[in-house]
Amino acid sequence: MKELLILVDENDNELGVMDKLTVHQTGALHRAFSVFIFNSNDELLLQQRADEKYHSAGLWSNTCCSHPGSGEKVSDAASRRLKEEMGIQCEAGFKFSFIYKMKFENGLTEHEFDHVFFGRSDELPKPDLREVKDWKYISLKNLKKEMIIKPGNYSVWLKICLPKVMEHFVKNSNPKI
Repeated sequence: MKELLILVDENDNELGVMDKLTVHQTGALHRAFSVFIFNSNDELLLQQRADEKYHSAGLWSNTCCSHPGSGEKVSDAASRRLKEEMGIQCEAGFKFSFIYKMKFENGLTEHEFDHVFFGRSDELPKPDLREVKDWKYISLKNLKKEMIIKPGNYSVWLKICLPKVMEHFVKNSNPKI
């Protein structure tokens, strides 16, 4: 069964659904989410995407990201995928949204209206190895340094939203709403 993604306009109003592959072949704007989980030491849990991913394979990225299903609340989808992908259950609160568009070398285009969630947990991940190659905790300061030294090791969307993540994290020492 093909996964259907929710097409949206620039204000996140639903326009319909389209299968995932067609969305990424055409570059249609669609709804997505990114989850950032911090531990009690204020370190961010990163995942290294599995080598089998159809884009950004093997790159380090935020804790979890995906797309809500048709009729599914974004917050419910974020919790569901965090459990499915990383084996973690914790509350994550909405922080901000952003739109980005990026064409990949394989001809696919990611064009997302991305909802960003923060949470806090010291639970150790038990990732789905079909989704996640590796994981690590890192301070935002060290992540920023690493991304300057080796930018090619990180996903595009992490590089785009990290400054805003850092801004929101500094404003609120507890990243969970």
